[in-house]
Amino acid sequence: MNKILLFTLFAASPIMAKESSQADAAALQQVSSEMTSAAKAFLASLDEAQAAKARFPFDSDERMNWAYVPKARKGIPLEELNEKQISLVRELLKSALSDPGMNKADAIMSLEAFLAEIEKRPELRNPKAYFTSIFGEPEDSGTWGWRYEGHHLSLNYTLAGGKAIAVTPSFFAANPGEIKIDHEMKGTRPLAAEEDLARALAGTLAENGKPVLFSEKAPREILSAGDRKITQLQPVGIKASDMTAAQQDALMELIAEFANRHRKELAEQDLKRIKANLANLRFGWAGGLKRDEPYYYRIQGKDFLVEVANVQNNGNHIHTTWRDRSNDFGRDLLGDHVDHEH
Repeated sequence: MNKILLFTLFAASPIMAKESSQADAAALQQVSSEMTSAAKAFLASLDEAQAAKARFPFDSDERMNWAYVPKARKGIPLEELNEKQISLVRELLKSALSDPGMNKADAIMSLEAFLAEIEKRPELRNPKAYFTSIFGEPEDSGTWGWRYEGHHLSLNYTLAGGKAIAVTPSFFAANPGEIKIDHEMKGTRPLAAEEDLARALAGTLAENGKPVLFSEKAPREILSAGDRKITQLQPVGIKASDMTAAQQDALMELIAEFANRHRKELAEQDLKRIKANLANLRFGWAGGLKRDEPYYYRIQGKDFLVEVANVQNNGNHIHTTWRDRSNDFGRDLLGDHVDHEH
């Protein structure tokens, strides 16, 4: 038998598919267990007053009260924790984020110290005004969630019985997008790949006459904003099915930049699902295609949505969001389904 055909049959066999599914389930179980252990360790370190700020019932309205602007928040902020407790928060973050994801988050938080210095407003720009909140009781077989949030960073996780983990809404942003002034942090650019990969893909599509540019003027903000539930946005740009194989690969590389903020086990569960529906994804760009020109782009499927807006501060203030219309805050996991008729 032809070796290529033999490999194809072997790779597609039900036994291999079953083993792959079992391996995926075991990997998610391991992540869930590590998250649960990290959350328990963090909670055990808190005194009564701290725990009262950090803990919420799972069905609390606060669980979906997410935001990315500088504002007063609920939860326990880093500035009210000691060094040991802060290290436990970081262990909780590491249970969800990859090393590149942690590096992005750390860089985003460091920009608050930079802004406090140059704007002379430490009361508004506070690198320790990032809050940890635990929703429900962390248990391996239970349903619970947690959030880490402050200006320009909102990470939301929902765990269902150790079998599934929802990672959205997920928001990373940077102001400035790149530090350009003479400063020890000059060159800091936390979301460089999210910009460069998208601009390169949009430029290639535009040069090939593909209708990726849907507006000369970019909207000033991501359209889904801080909505608790998102609606299907207008289809814009070009479908992946109308791209070349190389362009589709570039699109998946861009999507992977968002997914791989999370550790491998979590990223792979999303990337498999997205790639299976790749042909129906749309990629659209608004604004300028040159570096430092304000722009907006989005990648959109039936439920999956990435939005990026870099318009403020003359195109040097970038907001990026990763959403799942059906499973933000674990809605599908919990049986709280949304209408799919759009």
